[in-house]
Amino acid sequence: MLRIGLTGGIGAGKSTVSATFSDCGAVVVDGDVIAREVVEPGTEGLARLVDAFGEHILLPDGALNRPALAAVAFSDDEKRTTLNGIVHPLVAHRRSELIAEAVAAADNPVIVEDIPLLVESQMAPLFPLVVIVHADTETRVARLVEYRGFTEEDARARVAAQASDEQRRAVADVWLDNSGSQGELIERARELWHSRIVPFAYNVQHGRPARQPLELVPYDPSWPDQAGRVLARLRTACGHRAKRIDHIGSTAVPGLDGKDVIDVQITVGSLADAEGLAEVLEPVGYPPVSSITADVAKPDGRSTDGRYDHSPDPALWHKRFHGSADPGRPTNVHIRVDGWPNQQFALLFTDWLAATPGVHAEYLAAKRHAQAEAGAGADAHGAYAAAKEPWFLDAYRRAWAWADSTGWRP
Repeated sequence: MLRIGLTGGIGAGKSTVSATFSDCGAVVVDGDVIAREVVEPGTEGLARLVDAFGEHILLPDGALNRPALAAVAFSDDEKRTTLNGIVHPLVAHRRSELIAEAVAAADNPVIVEDIPLLVESQMAPLFPLVVIVHADTETRVARLVEYRGFTEEDARARVAAQASDEQRRAVADVWLDNSGSQGELIERARELWHSRIVPFAYNVQHGRPARQPLELVPYDPSWPDQAGRVLARLRTACGHRAKRIDHIGSTAVPGLDGKDVIDVQITVGSLADAEGLAEVLEPVGYPPVSSITADVAKPDGRSTDGRYDHSPDPALWHKRFHGSADPGRPTNVHIRVDGWPNQQFALLFTDWLAATPGVHAEYLAAKRHAQAEAGAGADAHGAYAAAKEPWFLDAYRRAWAWADSTGWRP
């Protein structure tokens, strides 16, 4: 099963994307539909809304008068919080029921959860992929007035009450622009489905990471934000099992060119804890790579005052490794034991590179040499890593010398 979170501001065109994914074969769990269902006449939800806001929110036939509810509930933050506190738990319960039914009925379903307030409710880290449908404020207001019968005042109030564009961008893995025609949006959604979602679902089903690029690219200023979304997912999935989770490697160093691959380190208390994380990482899109069980052990890097104990014992360089199944965001997840030399060096190396820009050029030269040595064979990634080791051996000594001179701590 692959779960996708879909959202967008009111009037942005989310329903069009939702319908397109449904046509492509997704099981769509529509938050708007559920939100209407849980406040139908005779439900607990409607009774609680009447208790909170009064009977004037009802139509003569006893059904919910949605414009009347919106007029009062969106008039201030406290009332909106009351509304959300009533409706959200009911919607969440019903959503869970529908997802369980979908999983029981289909093999490896792609479940698209259409959630209007996904950002506001801080649910983004629960999903391996978050798709945001966007249109600017004026376009959305015009659509609400023309197609949904809102007054301009009400339309602007509804738009203002939702998350800002900046808040949505912060959680968006995919940003679907809907400033053009409906047909253009449908084509963008279909292309996303076939180029990213279908391969992602296939990789999840078969427990394999997506193929990763070997070519070096210029530093991308969006790498830290992309890594932030990965870290949020991993923290949500791992919970208390992880001591810390860090963005490491080239993409964590401002201004440094590198492969377009996010490297993340999860620090755990023991190797058994590392192995136990497979049960929570694989379902959220990070299958294990069983062939990678250790880093290359480096010679003793202990400082003269004994603050660091970097034994060359290969047993202390063991780790567990997972890769992202998402072809749109290649990611390496290194799970290492707290205090072991490979765990400490991963943190040190990133900080050392960030603090010593003069090393960047030689590191890039080492990577380009390794790239040329690796070629394009079946084991190109392994050959690339092996070809960098001589440079890393020297970097290990130099980085720890820098740590001793600066008082660095992991």
